[in-house]
Amino acid sequence: MIQIRPSEERGRNKLSWLDTHFTFSFDQYYDPEHVQFRSLRVLNEDIVAPSQGFGMHPHRDMEILTWIIDGSLEHRDSMGTGAVIRPGELQHMSAGTGIMHSEFNPSKEKPVHLLQIWLLPERKGLKPEYEQLSFSDSELRGKFQLVAGPKAPVTIHQDANLYIARLDKGQEAKHELKKDRHAWLQVARGSVRVNGTELKQGDGAAISKESEVRVEAPENSEVLLFDLA
Repeated sequence: MIQIRPSEERGRNKLSWLDTHFTFSFDQYYDPEHVQFRSLRVLNEDIVAPSQGFGMHPHRDMEILTWIIDGSLEHRDSMGTGAVIRPGELQHMSAGTGIMHSEFNPSKEKPVHLLQIWLLPERKGLKPEYEQLSFSDSELRGKFQLVAGPKAPVTIHQDANLYIARLDKGQEAKHELKKDRHAWLQVARGSVRVNGTELKQGDGAAISKESEVRVEAPENSEVLLFDLA
């Protein structure tokens, strides 16, 4: 069973410095039919204007991932971390008992285009953590590469695994979906066919009661696949 979340039906908030599309309910956008999918609570697509960003603000009891599509993002937090994230680099924060952080576009010329992802943690009160790891294009090219999960290169505290695939035109990638597991697929670039269903950039799909997720790329594309309990 595949349920499509079309890009144009997502919530949206457009400001002078920020253009955001909300896959799930977030902040002042509320859709009772799209609050979350399994442990996947937030999937925002953000475009942040040059020299703009999110000021210092708090989080707690959430697993937060950031994936850059284009541009760069400068991170600072209350643990003393300072870093710049670029395409191919995955950022993870366990907000745990509480953390303050800011995210800023350091470029004076180019916007930054990113996906902001939140998953509910396996339990509350975890110790705050920060991770950032780079994945080469060859690691992601032509297959689903495991990038985050309980036993993945980037460790998240939830029974969830994130895979990323970059597919050239005509390529196909497959992922086995075990019994009682669910998947969410998000198209970051291009367009794909998922088990024969067409998705374009910005579309998402909730996948349940399927033994396999098969993704075909009619053009150069990049997709994120969440394998969820």
